[in-house]
Amino acid sequence: ANTGWMLAAASIPSLATDSQLDPCPDFSLEKEMMHRMLRVDHAGEYGANRIYAGQMAVLGRSRTGPLIQQMWDQEKKHLSKFNEILAENRVRPTALLPLWNLAGFVLGASTALLGKEGAMACTVAVEESISEHYNSQIRALMESDPERYTELLQVIKEFRDDEMDHHDTGLEHDAESLPGYWLLKNAIQLGCKAAIYVSQRV
Repeated sequence: ANTGWMLAAASIPSLATDSQLDPCPDFSLEKEMMHRMLRVDHAGEYGANRIYAGQMAVLGRSRTGPLIQQMWDQEKKHLSKFNEILAENRVRPTALLPLWNLAGFVLGASTALLGKEGAMACTVAVEESISEHYNSQIRALMESDPERYTELLQVIKEFRDDEMDHHDTGLEHDAESLPGYWLLKNAIQLGCKAAIYVSQRV
């Protein structure tokens, strides 16, 4: 599995030392593995942006609005970076972006309708899921060849830290005080896991 990650990177010019796409068909599987990683990261950041857009549509003029906007601005930077990485490496985004566009906005808006606590509970659930996913990717790349993946590791670690900051912000702003918090959190995280699984493959 570790050599698979190394071979995959060889076909990703901006993430590996080789600048040319290796034409050997033996690398096709490893290339697809790396494409899946980048595709799902892009989908996650896209979905997070839509969630914050939904929250702002409901709470943008409230006292919580500036806090949500601050987190959303960071997510915009994340999405911009993954747009750039996908374009540079000719990785197609998931075909489900239209679905995540609608689902993310609805999730953000509907939880925000529960008030600040609902929005923060949603933030905690989503950002925890994304952070755990980034951690799993960091482990995989570190077990492979961290020198080869220096650039990608730096990006993922930075974004993981931002997501954890958002998670902690949600807790600091009364997420757990929402009635049914644990039920809502578990339901959202189940949806996140399903979205991650599907976005890697479609």
